[in-house]
Amino acid sequence: MTESQTMRAWVVDEPGPIDDHPLVMVERPVPTPARGQLRVRVLTCGVCRTDLHLAEGDLAPRRPQVTPGHEVVGIVDAVGDDVATFALGDRVGVPWLARTDGTCRFCTSIRENLCLAPQFTGWDVDGGYAEYLVADADYVYALPPSFNDVVAAPLLCAGIIGYRALRQAQCPPEGRLGIYGFGASAHLTAQIAIAEGLRVHVLTRAARARELALELGATSAGGAADSPPEPLDASILFAPVGTLVPPALEALDRGGTLAVAGIYLTETPPLDYQRHLFQERRLRSVTANTRDDGRQLLQLAAQIHMHVTASPYPFERANDALRDLAHDRVDGAAVLMIGEDARDGEVGR
Repeated sequence: MTESQTMRAWVVDEPGPIDDHPLVMVERPVPTPARGQLRVRVLTCGVCRTDLHLAEGDLAPRRPQVTPGHEVVGIVDAVGDDVATFALGDRVGVPWLARTDGTCRFCTSIRENLCLAPQFTGWDVDGGYAEYLVADADYVYALPPSFNDVVAAPLLCAGIIGYRALRQAQCPPEGRLGIYGFGASAHLTAQIAIAEGLRVHVLTRAARARELALELGATSAGGAADSPPEPLDASILFAPVGTLVPPALEALDRGGTLAVAGIYLTETPPLDYQRHLFQERRLRSVTANTRDDGRQLLQLAAQIHMHVTASPYPFERANDALRDLAHDRVDGAAVLMIGEDARDGEVGR
């Protein structure tokens, strides 16, 4: 390939309602990797709710005409100087966390997810809704061979952030876990929780999502506003709906934790101390992830033979994929098929 070649990429030109198709397809030069970087020929890219928030303006773009996408599966096709971890032809995953400063008080205390100057794929730097991207080799993952290109993509954010949220919720062994919302991230997290012996109660508005939850082994599945059938030791809020915070806290047993997994949440109603927080109930957010979170999730996903429910979309239908996600029309995770040789095969185990 000559460096003068161009590629197709989707960009957020002017954020707006997803029904108005705010993503715009452009032609751009194929990027060149700098020192410490890889160039990746993109095969697939998962469609995350964060991409939807970016397209609609809930998250302000950090640079003009940024290319979304941070669940990227691709093939290394160029290597910058000083890269020893990957070689041409390797299949890799490019996640949300693109770069940290490595020197702040959080990075030096093994809390790089709280870095004071982080950069994120598809927000600060161009992401995977494109035929090529460049990424820092130190933040790229080797992928388990047991997952094809379609099902590997959602693991790179939906899987990783759900895994971190589960750990932050601190559900005790054989405990009772509530999951509010049941999309791409929740259906992966639930499988880890069930494999670890937790009783999982799913509360979500979509009937098909409730069916999927029960198929995957959830103890119960009800509506988003319903009360779970028993007090909960911990809960994770995946739905970006602030009005669910008070009932989710109220459903906790003494000492329980509610972890909010999303980067964006609508306005939260006032909390009543006695009803929602007393008896040592805890409310905490989940901010990004560490690279170790990603490595642990990928290893665990392979060990438990995680089932990834994915809905492939042609690259040209990125706006449609985001619109379907917004309207709860995606079964599991939406994934853009970008490379002509992307392997979808059997989606799941």
